[in-house]
Amino acid sequence: MRRQRTIGFTEKLAKEIDRVSRERNFPSPTAFIRYAVDQELSERQDGLTGAEERLAASIEQVRKDLYRLMRVQQALFAYLDTLAKAILTRIPEPPADAKPQAVARAKERYDRLLKSAGRAMVGDAKLAMHDLVSNGER
Repeated sequence: MRRQRTIGFTEKLAKEIDRVSRERNFPSPTAFIRYAVDQELSERQDGLTGAEERLAASIEQVRKDLYRLMRVQQALFAYLDTLAKAILTRIPEPPADAKPQAVARAKERYDRLLKSAGRAMVGDAKLAMHDLVSNGER
């Protein structure tokens, strides 16, 4: 069953439809308009499906990359934790009378460590380190 529609065109557009329908050997301008509408609708559906597929593939790739980064981050945390435990269990406590000086020297070494780490970082990593250090001081 066909539903009839009435569409108004400007004189210029009506002449262009007539000319193109003759050039492309359509039986009538109406046949050309039906063909053009059908093409437009099918391209939009195909285009939307293609865009959705590309978007889904991109999201899946980002998900895989994030998962891989999380595993690397967990491995680095485990390594750092093991290293810190090994160092801290093997360093002897300073005598009671030398403890204030030892604490002061340790704070200086810690400050140098943070500055060295900050110099080694660039871009977003440097901003993250700055935020981490400034939050610790508040």
